[in-house]
Amino acid sequence: MASRIAVSPLAILVALLLSCAGTTSSAARRLEGEEAPKHKQEEEFPPHLPVPELPPFPDVHLPPKPELPPFPGVDLPPKPELPEMELPPKPDIPAVPEFHFPVPEARKP
Repeated sequence: MASRIAVSPLAILVALLLSCAGTTSSAARRLEGEEAPKHKQEEEFPPHLPVPELPPFPDVHLPPKPELPPFPGVDLPPKPELPEMELPPKPDIPAVPEFHFPVPEARKP
């Protein structure tokens, strides 16, 4: 009895997986056979509609920009000089070996 209970959920999952696979493959075949509808500019904007005239754009007069006061000067302390340091020698980085893909062989008819 215990083995029958354990097999039943597994059988249900496998059946569900197979039914999903069958549904998606049939839907894909159906979509491959259909042609996409083509949209035309004439259908969206019929030529019999009049083009409206827009009123002229009004002139906009802005006030002049206000003058800002000059930015005050800032007194900073002098930049400290860094002491000279001896660095350790730069380690040698191993070169990356070059790799070339093999040329595919020509197919024989």
